[in-house]
Amino acid sequence: MYRILLCDDEEDIILALKAYLNHPDYEFYEAHNGQEACSIVRRQQLDLIVMDIMMPVMDGITAMKAIREICNTPIILLSAKSEEIDKIVGLNAGADDYITKPFNPMEVEARVRSQLRRYMYLGGTMVQNHVIRNGGLELEENKRIVRVDGEEINLTPTEYEILKLFMCNPGKTFSPAQIYQYIWKDYAVGSEGTIAVHIRHLRSKIEINPADPRYIRVVWGQGYRMERI
Repeated sequence: MYRILLCDDEEDIILALKAYLNHPDYEFYEAHNGQEACSIVRRQQLDLIVMDIMMPVMDGITAMKAIREICNTPIILLSAKSEEIDKIVGLNAGADDYITKPFNPMEVEARVRSQLRRYMYLGGTMVQNHVIRNGGLELEENKRIVRVDGEEINLTPTEYEILKLFMCNPGKTFSPAQIYQYIWKDYAVGSEGTIAVHIRHLRSKIEINPADPRYIRVVWGQGYRMERI
């Protein structure tokens, strides 16, 4: 059973999401503002959060920051705004994905399945108990644990999968579009900004000096590459 929190101040949106995501393996929790969402997160272990940005009492961005201090549960943002800058703001706050309103039911279903699959089974396609190392980085796949110089760090599911892609392919350059396709199994126009945000977050956790990265470097005009250490 997957526990999914649906948070939107419009009851019709929550009802629509329940209809689109109708599945016997989904158990839904409801919140109508960010404050209610944070309260549920504190007392209930969740597998996914689908949350609106514009809400009364506490907006989605503020709630996102509070939730990220509690857990790394995948978060999909909902918003009527479609401009790229709004997506970047949401991703900067800790979102794993972003859907604009009015949304396509098939898109919502696909993105929810994608986030649940990566969160629950990330690392299962590789050899069990396999540990990948590069310099001071260590990725233990069966437990989805990442260590930097022996110290365990917390990554969101998206950050983990990006790091895993790089660590499995040291020295190989990936364009933002290739990284996006690998993570979301889809192509998106403007993926450069989305990937840049996640790379920046990842660097802040694995690099001693994110401004002068040792592991993940920019290959100008091409994308990003993990250096062999």
